[in-house]
Amino acid sequence: SAVGRGPEVPFHSQAYRVSATARGKELRVTLSALGPAADTPQQQQHLVFRFGMSGSFRLCPAAELPRHAHLRFLTAESPPRALCFVDPRRFGAWRLGEAWQEGRGPCVVSEYQAFRENVLKNLDDRAFDVPICEALLNQKYFNGIGNYLRAEILYRLKIPPFEKARTVLETLKEQKNKKKDPSLMLSKKVRLMQKNLDLLELCHTVPMEVITAGKQIFDPEHSDNYANFKNWLQCYLVPGMSSLRDRNGRTIWFQGEPGPMAPKGQKARKTPSKKGAQPKADPETLTPKVTSRALRRRPRAAATPPKSDEEEEGEEEVTGGPRKGRARRRRVTAAPALPEPEMPPNTKRSRKTSARRGRGEA
Repeated sequence: SAVGRGPEVPFHSQAYRVSATARGKELRVTLSALGPAADTPQQQQHLVFRFGMSGSFRLCPAAELPRHAHLRFLTAESPPRALCFVDPRRFGAWRLGEAWQEGRGPCVVSEYQAFRENVLKNLDDRAFDVPICEALLNQKYFNGIGNYLRAEILYRLKIPPFEKARTVLETLKEQKNKKKDPSLMLSKKVRLMQKNLDLLELCHTVPMEVITAGKQIFDPEHSDNYANFKNWLQCYLVPGMSSLRDRNGRTIWFQGEPGPMAPKGQKARKTPSKKGAQPKADPETLTPKVTSRALRRRPRAAATPPKSDEEEEGEEEVTGGPRKGRARRRRVTAAPALPEPEMPPNTKRSRKTSARRGRGEA
């Protein structure tokens, strides 16, 4: 599209096949030419996608493209459909070539054993000197874990998010030795593994819940409806949970104590429950600017209450003098009791006419 930030895709073919392979947070899409174009030097084109926070693929009629469809692959049927890379926030991206991004470790889903070994053999790395909630976002070791997954994993294991990562993960070596004990019967080993699921295992099983139950959690026919996903969540954005920002500015949701490495000077906020949720205050009304003139005008709009001495002085300063302001108010309120004004000797009006007008005004 005209507003897409990704590079142009130098691939041309009247017919082609689209296939994909996932690894962690990346997706490699391969375009394979069909027919006569299959023998050309450009018979294949690889694209590697990162989805950011809002990127996704959507299949829809070509005549009804969704907004923010930054890349489209058209089908050969009639009427054609379009497989679109949709990214409203534009945090996602694609690049040409088949190489995965450097520095990413094994995938927590498709390469579980390699992922586990990569973590346990590198526990001396400084990357594990940080809180466990921050370490879980390090794609060098936890390729595929994001913000909502880390909250769900730590919540299920009741691990404080700001516990030191190395402290949490070093215990897994001891558990590994127990599970390899030859004196344990097989059935007891299975019970032990089920009872003592560790953090690295949940880094695999929790994402698998989303994948295997994808039809129920993310309905392809209603991709904008996240009600099922919200029902699946146990911690992330759930009412009653607490939240803090880590050193990278990412919000972590949790329950209970945050842990010894919690950021100082920051107070945990609780996500309000549905019943106790309060509407957001209008930012414009939080700190209104009220001038002394506005304060004086407000009482006059309703029934006028008696003014304090300070308000009297303020009005006198505006009108130009203390005596003048007070005299004007006394004359208005006591007009009926005023004596009849004396007329100058050279006036042409009679005293009777003036008196009638005076009574009429009163």
